[in-house]
Amino acid sequence: MKDTPRHFTTQLAVIGSGIAGFAASIFALNRKIAIAQVGNSGALAYTTGYLDLIGKRNDAVVSDPWQALAKLRESEPKHPLSRVDAGDIRQAFAEFTDFLGACGLAYSAPGAGNITALTPVGTLKQTLCVPATMAAGPRALTANSPCVIVDFKGLKGFSGVELAANLRERWPQLTTQRIGFPGMERGEIYPEVMARALEVATTREQLAEALNAVAGTATVIGVPAILGMHRPDQVRAELERLTGREIFEIPTMPPSVPGIRLRELFQQVLPQKGVSLIPQQKVTSLSFDGEGATLALSDAFGPIRVHAQAVILATGRFLSGGLDAHPAGIREHLLDLPVTQAADRADWYRARYTDPRGHPINSAGIEVDDSFRPLTREGRRYHERLFSAGVILAHQDWIRGRSGAGIAIATAFRAVTEAERFLAGRQAMFPGAPPAQCH
Repeated sequence: MKDTPRHFTTQLAVIGSGIAGFAASIFALNRKIAIAQVGNSGALAYTTGYLDLIGKRNDAVVSDPWQALAKLRESEPKHPLSRVDAGDIRQAFAEFTDFLGACGLAYSAPGAGNITALTPVGTLKQTLCVPATMAAGPRALTANSPCVIVDFKGLKGFSGVELAANLRERWPQLTTQRIGFPGMERGEIYPEVMARALEVATTREQLAEALNAVAGTATVIGVPAILGMHRPDQVRAELERLTGREIFEIPTMPPSVPGIRLRELFQQVLPQKGVSLIPQQKVTSLSFDGEGATLALSDAFGPIRVHAQAVILATGRFLSGGLDAHPAGIREHLLDLPVTQAADRADWYRARYTDPRGHPINSAGIEVDDSFRPLTREGRRYHERLFSAGVILAHQDWIRGRSGAGIAIATAFRAVTEAERFLAGRQAMFPGAPPAQCH
């Protein structure tokens, strides 16, 4: 019957399909915890692919995120990153990037300092880890290597001329050229379509020929992020072999190929590793009782119920639907958890858009205790089985701090650590009960 619910039983349910949600699933997999993950599309397609820890602080560029983290603990003890040990953050980034690399999407390892990376408009930003397809760009920038940025006729939102103009003083040996993309020389073209086309060998050969025709004496070629969707490292390696030059990607305006790569990788790989993944769906209710938690949702085939021993709420903020803004204030979408926010709607924004202090609405979020369990208005745990991670947490402006991925990965690590401790405690209390399994 269509109206008969399908049931999933698991140890840990993760609600959310952004970086925090997927990071939580990765960390849980590494700890052999049975997982079900549920969530709508999230905001992954809007990411650049860079994994920031702290790129800015008080409007100053941060070259050493670990030193900035220590200062953050002193000045903003309620910031989510201040509540995670630096060693745990290092381990979290290492586990996350190792997982991506093992699944075919290599990243630079988290180092002692930030990497100076390129933005779609030719400005620079500080980030901790970059995809391997983008790594040659920061190296060439630092070395002032002869480089040509190649853009494409019909591609909007990416201009080699704009990049070269903005980087002229920093990178005097940078030039730009525009060519047609093989098989798409007429009309408007789109990065995702170009990326999928480059998974065909003939298209790669034709593009390599076109790149060599305009590269001149440049030893490095920069292109928009189009180097394949599922095998970008192989596509880049093949183009480098065909051209005899280093090639790197630059993020485009969102939605971007690097973000879509991450989303598709997670959606394909996690079920293969045992995660019960229910993507593109929104949880409509979450309830707790003495036996566990029940998530209610539905898809085209009817209602679904997920029964879990513990839950991680990683639903994000406004773009992902974790928070809703109303005339009366900001609400948490699923459980109506209290949201720390400005007392009056008129105080959500400052008078100047570019105010260096940022806007109070960007620091709104839910409160958690030291075990990353959400709190009620009275300051008590909402439930011992509920944990939270990601940018839904209060006291941080991840956009100004260039710290979105760092908050997501670090707090997901802590939430999984605490959930693992809780699950182990329950198992110790009831040693005859086997761990629940996804089915």
